[in-house]
Amino acid sequence: MAFWLGVDPGRDKCGLAVCDDRAQLLHREIVPSADTLARTQHWHRRYGFQKLILGHSTTSRAWQNAMQTLGIPMVVVNESHSTEEARTRYWQVCPPQGWRRWVPLGLQTPPTPVDDLAAWILVERHLRQNAPQ
Repeated sequence: MAFWLGVDPGRDKCGLAVCDDRAQLLHREIVPSADTLARTQHWHRRYGFQKLILGHSTTSRAWQNAMQTLGIPMVVVNESHSTEEARTRYWQVCPPQGWRRWVPLGLQTPPTPVDDLAAWILVERHLRQNAPQ
C-alpha cells in the first residue's frame, strides 16, 4: 500500500495529512511552520510515504526549496478553493453538537483552523488527477 503526505503550506502554520492510496485519512495535524520539516521527516520514517503533495500557495516556492532538502519526491498541486472545501469537510468530520446542529452549516464557521483538512483535499486532488483511466 502506498502512502502520501499532503502539505498545505503557510507562513505561520502548515496543515499536514497522511493518506493511503485511496485517499483515506490516516493522520492529520496542524504544526507551526518552523516545525514542519522535522514533522515531515518524522512521518516519512513512520509511514514511508511515496510523495509529498504540496499546495501552490503564495509561500509555495520557499516551501518547495525547503522540502527538497529532505530528498522526498514532491508534486505541487493547485490549491484553489481548498480552504473552502476544508471548511465544508470539517462539518463532515466533526458534525455540530448540541444547539449548533440546528443552525444551518452555511452560517457556521469551524471553531478551529482547517489547514490539515485542506492538506487532505490536496492529496485527494492529486490522486483523482492521476487515477488510471
